[in-house]
Amino acid sequence: MALTTRRRALTTLGAALAGSVALPAHARASERGHGPRPLRRAHAHNDYEHPRPLFDALGHRFGSVEADIYLVGDQLLVAHDPADLDPARTLESLYLDPLAARVRANHGSVYRGWRTPLQLLIDIKTEGSSTYLELDRHLRRYRNLFTTYAHGRVHPGPVTAVISGDRAARTPMEAQSVRRAFYDGRLTDLGSSAPASLIPLISDNWTLNFSWLGAGPFPGAERQKLRGIVAAAHARRQKVRLWATPDRAGPDRDALWAELLAADVDYVNTDDLAGLEAFLDAHERP
Repeated sequence: MALTTRRRALTTLGAALAGSVALPAHARASERGHGPRPLRRAHAHNDYEHPRPLFDALGHRFGSVEADIYLVGDQLLVAHDPADLDPARTLESLYLDPLAARVRANHGSVYRGWRTPLQLLIDIKTEGSSTYLELDRHLRRYRNLFTTYAHGRVHPGPVTAVISGDRAARTPMEAQSVRRAFYDGRLTDLGSSAPASLIPLISDNWTLNFSWLGAGPFPGAERQKLRGIVAAAHARRQKVRLWATPDRAGPDRDALWAELLAADVDYVNTDDLAGLEAFLDAHERP
C-alpha cells in the first residue's frame, strides 16, 4: 500500500474510533467551541482558604465561590478570623481583579462560551451597613462585571455578587435604586414580600433544620420538608443553599448530596473541590 494511502486509511480509522468513544460532557462542550462545562450547583465554601483562592474553584468548574470580608479602614480584607487578616489579601487582589481579567480574556464570561453568571457570595464579618456601603463603592469600579439591579430591573452580568453575613447590610441595599449586589436571605425570608430582585438566594444551616446527616434512610417528613422549601423558593425564582452539611468523604456525604440533587437544591456546599466535582460529573446530567 502506498504511503499516502496508508496515511489516509489510518486517519479514517482514527476518526472512526474517536467517534465511537463517549467523551465526558465537558470535553464535548470544548469541541463545540466552549470551555469546560461549569458545575452550576458547586459552591466553594470558604474558598479563600484553598491554596489558590478562586483559581482552584474555577479549575474544578465551580459555579459559586464564597469569601468572608472585614472592613479595615477603607480596605476589604479577606479572612475567616480577625487574627488572619493580611493587608495583601484584599477582595480586589483575590477575587475582583482576577475575575475582571478572566472575563475580558473570555469575551464577557467567566467560563468561555457559557453565559451563566458565577455567583460570588460575600460574607460580611464586620458591621453590615458600613461594610456594605464600602463594598458598594468597590464594586462600582468594575464596570460591566456584575449583575446589576437598576430601577426595578435586573441586568445579568458575568458575576453575580450576593451579600451574606451581618444582617444590617439589608437596610442600605433596600434603599438603593441601583446596586451591583443582592441579598442572601434565610428561611425566615421565604415567602416574604421581598422580591427575587433583592433576595435571589435563600440560605440556611442544615443542622438547624434537619436531623439527618446521611446515615440510614432519609426520614420521609424531612424529605418532604426539603422539597417543600425548594418548591416554595423556586416558585418565587429564588435559589436555595444549605450549609453545614457533612463534608467528610464517604457514603453518608454521598447519600446527603444525592438527596440535595433529587430535591433540586441549587447549591451544594463543600471544601472538597475535587470530591464534589467528581460527584456532580457522575450524578448530574450535562
